Amino acid sequence: MNLSGIVVTTRPESLDACRQKIEALAGMEVHQTDPERGVLVVVQEAPTIGAEVDGLRAIKAIPEVRYAEMVYHYFAEDDTLHEPLPDDLDAATGMPRNDVCVPAYLNE
Repeated sequence: MNLSGIVVTTRPESLDACRQKIEALAGMEVHQTDPERGVLVVVQEAPTIGAEVDGLRAIKAIPEVRYAEMVYHYFAEDDTLHEPLPDDLDAATGMPRNDVCVPAYLNE
């Protein structure tokens, strides 16, 4: 079993729609929201690391999502443990993997 914590941002007015779409995905649960800032904290449970990455990709593909990144990862035994993360993981945001993207409110 693999658990991951994912931070998602959306426009505040899109928060409810975004939440519904995330929770409709297999293994996803929204644990916390900040309606003023449009931030959601999502916990994902997946059987493998590959399924975990696919879940993150599915969140990033939701039209209301402005930003989504995995900020925590816990894994149990998984035979694919040593496979690198795919290079195209950040293709949905258009950001190279080496860039750092910190939401402005975190710098306050």
